[in-house]
Amino acid sequence: MPTRLSVNLNAIAMLRNRRDLPWPSVIGLGRIALAAGAHGLTVHPRPDQRHTRFSDLPEIRALIDDEFPDAEFNIEGYPNEEFLRLVEQNEPNQVTLVPDDPAQPTSDHGWDFAADASFLTPVVRRLKKGGFRVSLFADADPAGMAAARDTGADRIELYTGPYGATHSDPAAAAAELDKLQRTADAAFATGLAVNAGHDLTVANLPPLIRKIPGLAEVSIGHGLTADALEYGMAGTIVRFLGACGAR
Repeated sequence: MPTRLSVNLNAIAMLRNRRDLPWPSVIGLGRIALAAGAHGLTVHPRPDQRHTRFSDLPEIRALIDDEFPDAEFNIEGYPNEEFLRLVEQNEPNQVTLVPDDPAQPTSDHGWDFAADASFLTPVVRRLKKGGFRVSLFADADPAGMAAARDTGADRIELYTGPYGATHSDPAAAAAELDKLQRTADAAFATGLAVNAGHDLTVANLPPLIRKIPGLAEVSIGHGLTADALEYGMAGTIVRFLGACGAR
């Protein structure tokens, strides 16, 4: 099975938010992405709403429900009470928990599963009780996978930022891929499924998927949005689906 593609809409929302205008349309470009074959949409609604706004969430939920019922909605973020209420109100298919500080420009590390277990476990329990699939943002560290599993989560999302940063250094890229593979293998061994995201591109996706053939889903925003400026959103989705193994 090809790795599923979820389109992160945050970069589109950030561009829209530069002006008090309704374009580029987050919903409109999400619709184009899904019509072109993307498997889902991802948002990361931060507390200051500098990217996705809270008001975008019910519109995205309605878009999927009304027009693309086979697609998935993934909401990611730091699980404070405000975030958890947003999730419960907008009913995504998947919730990805990320250890973000509000001041961070973007996600840049995974959870310390041993240290954060007492915080994460009741959050995961609450989300699972609500019927949501739960994924935890994770660094490339095989040693943490048993503790991740013990929180009750369904998946991890591998933080691939360090791999993406090796775009001009093949030896460093190979080393990062090895760490990601070892972590994925450890996750699979515990029964966790594996997603991945951050700084993934048409160029670096195929080597990642060859290393982790069981990779369930990638969530991609910045690189995909950059390509859309050149190829258009529909054409970009076709390119990324090809990189994910679709024929």
